[in-house]
Amino acid sequence: AGRDVGTLFLHPRSDLDSNESASEAPTPTAAAPVRATADEQARAARAGSRALQALTSSERSDVLTAVAEALRSHREAILEANRLDVEEAQTTGVAAPLLKRLSLTEEKLEVLIRGISDLAGVEEPIGRITSRTELSEGLVLEHKTTPIGVLLIIFESRPDSLPQIVSLALRSGNGLLLKGGREARRSNQALHRVITEAVEAASGGRVPGSVIGLIESREAISDLLKLDKLIDLVIPRGSNKMVSYIKENTRIPVLGHADGVCHVYVDKAAREDKALSVVLDSKTDYPAACNAAETVLLHEDVVGSIAGPLLRALRTAGVAIVGGPGAVRHGLVAAEQAAEGLGVEYGDKTIMVEVVRDMVAAVDHIHAHGSSHTEAIVTEDSGAAEAFLRNVDSACVFHNASTRFADGYRFGLGAEVGIATGRIHARGPVGVEGLLTTKWVLRSAGDEGPPGGQV
Repeated sequence: AGRDVGTLFLHPRSDLDSNESASEAPTPTAAAPVRATADEQARAARAGSRALQALTSSERSDVLTAVAEALRSHREAILEANRLDVEEAQTTGVAAPLLKRLSLTEEKLEVLIRGISDLAGVEEPIGRITSRTELSEGLVLEHKTTPIGVLLIIFESRPDSLPQIVSLALRSGNGLLLKGGREARRSNQALHRVITEAVEAASGGRVPGSVIGLIESREAISDLLKLDKLIDLVIPRGSNKMVSYIKENTRIPVLGHADGVCHVYVDKAAREDKALSVVLDSKTDYPAACNAAETVLLHEDVVGSIAGPLLRALRTAGVAIVGGPGAVRHGLVAAEQAAEGLGVEYGDKTIMVEVVRDMVAAVDHIHAHGSSHTEAIVTEDSGAAEAFLRNVDSACVFHNASTRFADGYRFGLGAEVGIATGRIHARGPVGVEGLLTTKWVLRSAGDEGPPGGQV
């Protein structure tokens, strides 16, 4: 089983008015500082992005290194802020899965610091030439990577998300507006303060701390969604209701996903030991993660063989099993444990088991009830594996591997902003590459450039 590190888990739990997507400001007092408006914060992030792009590659790397060092030197203050958040959440009866995500430990913080340090050393992503063509003598056209601009990211009450998102934005030269969950208010404030001070100091004041804006009022979201001329991309992390609200109330492009209904299909040519290993890790390693399996599809030929040991292993691991119509019909699950739906993200130690006729039926089930996130096949038949990998239309498809591998840290991206399940721009774990766009650069080396259109 993998460790609970490096991943930004996207777990839909709420809408804009609830725990994970909302952040309530403290009650204002006469002495409270005047907060910048949404428009002012977006403009400041835009200016900061351009200042960040003006740095050299080594200077941007130095900024990230400084951020990592600042997090290490201020770890006690950060962990204390998080302790207060966790204590308050415990008194208000926050659910156990959310409480676990809210907690920031020494180990988690050290993993974050190492990840940011690693990201500082990656190849420069900005200005990379993807193609170069000489259109005519002395006239050269280049296609180059460039930052998207200003990103608005609304994320759950998981404070370790903030440094990872910020590090990716800094490495890719993007300005950033962050809206975290209200349960992590103190943690986010502490992290934001440490990081922005480090950015300003490491850049000699050339990049203002406002390149990273922290949004602290729920009401500001609706104002930000109107700023399509200042914000270039929204990445929401939360429930279907919240994501749908954002898509319906903004003209800004939206990237991301709401559901993580991941499947493991156990083929008729699967080995029992591999089936148990893949399914158990996919479900039990971290059930609240968006890349945890929610459905096991069993080929009907394994009902009398692998199915029994697999279900026993799941129950021994504390997993509650509900059944689809096929599983109930084959007697694998009692009728009173029938699933309420075939495309449910449980987010806990519950899994649905269903029996399918063959791999084609498994693929059809995934397309009908999945969320285009991550699917896996367990089989020793290479032909069946390749057919599954080719035909399943999801962001991540695996052969004999846990769905938990769908993660930017494990993919070698250093970190991720999230996992996108759409089909435009970026798909799957979104790292630095997903936060870049391109531009065309044309250079004329002749004494007189050719007239427009005459090349």
